[in-house]
Parts: sequence; C-alpha cells; structure tokens
Amino acid sequence: MDPIKPEAGGAPAIALDVHAHLAPVDIAALGRLDGVSWRAADGVLVIDGQPLRLADLYHPERLLAWMAGHGVQRALVSVPPPLYRQHLGAPAALAWARYLNDGLMVIAARHREQLGVLLHLPMEHAVIAHALAVGYDEAPCAGFALAAGGSPAIDYGDPAHRPLWELLDRRGAFVFLHPGHCGDGRLACAYLDNLLGNPYETAVAATQLVMADIPRQYPRIRFCLAHAGGLFPAACGRLQRGFDTSRPGVPARIEPPLQAARRFYADCIAHHPAGLRLAAAVFGASHVLFGSDWPFPMGIPSPDTDDIARTWRGAAMPQAHASTTDNT
Repeated sequence: MDPIKPEAGGAPAIALDVHAHLAPVDIAALGRLDGVSWRAADGVLVIDGQPLRLADLYHPERLLAWMAGHGVQRALVSVPPPLYRQHLGAPAALAWARYLNDGLMVIAARHREQLGVLLHLPMEHAVIAHALAVGYDEAPCAGFALAAGGSPAIDYGDPAHRPLWELLDRRGAFVFLHPGHCGDGRLACAYLDNLLGNPYETAVAATQLVMADIPRQYPRIRFCLAHAGGLFPAACGRLQRGFDTSRPGVPARIEPPLQAARRFYADCIAHHPAGLRLAAAVFGASHVLFGSDWPFPMGIPSPDTDDIARTWRGAAMPQAHASTTDNT
C-alpha cells in the first residue's frame, strides 16, 4: 500500500477502515440454499422470511464511491449480523458460510487494492469453524470475522475453540469480533437489543477470552473489537479488581485483565469523545483503528464532518496496521 497521503484540504487520508459490510448476492447459488432468496422485484435479500432492505449492502461500487469521497484508501469487509443465521444446524451453517465467503472473495478479487475480506466463521459450531479456517489457509483474505454472542453455544473460553486459536495464532491472523443478536428479551423494546445489546455482547466475548487467558497464550492473534470495544473498556477496571482480590471463580493464573486488554484492538465507533478516550486508555491509542460500520446508520457515515472522527483521524495511524492486514 502507498504511504498515507493528505487530502486536498490537508487532513490525512484514512489508510484503513476495519469495519465495513457487504452482502454477496449470487442468485443461482441462493437457489440451492434453504431459507434465503433474492427478491428481484425490489432488489432485496430475504433471510429466513425477513427482508434485508439496506440496499447499499448489495452494491460494492457504492462502498467504493463512499471511500473515494471520504479519503478511505482501503476497507476490510465482512457480512453484517442479519446474515449470521446462528440458528442453523451444522450442515446448513457450513453451506451458508461457504456461500458468504465465496461471495466476499469474488467481490474483493475485483477490487484488490481497495477491499480486503474478513471471512465469516460460524463459531456456534466449533468444529466447522476450525475446518473452514483450515480450508482457507491459502485464501486471499485479510482475516476472519466472528460473532460476539448471538448464540448460547458460543463461549470463547470453551476449550473446543483451542484448535482454532492455535491455527489463527500460527497465522498471526486479524480477527474481528462483531456482536450478533442479543438474546436478552428485556431489550426487545426501544431498539435496545442493538443500542445496549451490541456493546454488551462484545464485552461478554472479550471477557471470556481474557478469563480463559487466550490473548496471552495466543499473542499473535490480533483480536479487534467492534464499536470501540463495546462495554468492555468500562468493565476492565472491575475485572482487574476481581482478579486482584481473588474473587470466587476468577482464575488466578491468567494475565491480569488490564494487561490483557492491551493486546486487543478496537474500532473508533464510540459516538462520544469520552468513550473514544476510554478505549484509547484501555487498549492503547495505537490500537484504536478507524471503522465506519458502512452502510449502517449506527456507524460513522461522514468521517470528514463527524467531530469525533475528525479529531481521531488526525492522530497518528501506524502504517503497520494497513500493511499487516492484506493477508493472513
């Protein structure tokens, strides 16, 4: 990748967006899968009976135009949560993950300089997730995207995931954790399953990793948390206190939580300066990377006019982040 270049107005370009979404559409392949279809009349993917009406997801050229308009040189794309389909049984989950990943790689192959792919692994099926990662050993991808929560079967401290962590550690993989569906029925109103459920699920996933000592034992995995780490940065002090005071059930031989947190990365989608400062304090300023959550309204659609993003984008952006996510 070329060095970061200033924009016409003098502001630095954004070398890398680690959090953008696309939904691949292969009508013929969809016809061979249960529960999904392409509704040609209005250009919408129907997933388990629910239409996904955010049209920009189906048009990579719109993402590229947005990037060009806002000085984003490269973006890592993953599928959005409505495509996770975490209720699927093992055979269907395998077929669906292959469909998603094949489609993303086709899109990225057409735009190699601008787009990298984060391949989806269905973590609710540990054996399948590992098998897929093994099969993608030579795949032209920038890393992997995993659901944080969304299924009671997902516990990132479960020893069943150790083979996957070992594999990803050997590769030095970039691993993006993005919240899935929050199953807490109390959050069903006022969009709370997203507003509160998403950051909560991210915090649970990150804490499971810390309590199982995964970041220390597999230090070459670059775990990156969506939405400025969700609620995890705010919880880290309490986690540390529980460790320091030997609370019941807290493992004594893990890396101290505040120290483990420094191994994580996070995107910058905090929506408040204090939230972004907290993420920088907990993870380290160089571990907070730009993310847009394109094309979703809960992201940063205008980084050049968003006051928080404008402040952030002027900070030092280690070129290593851009150069080390071209391939795993």
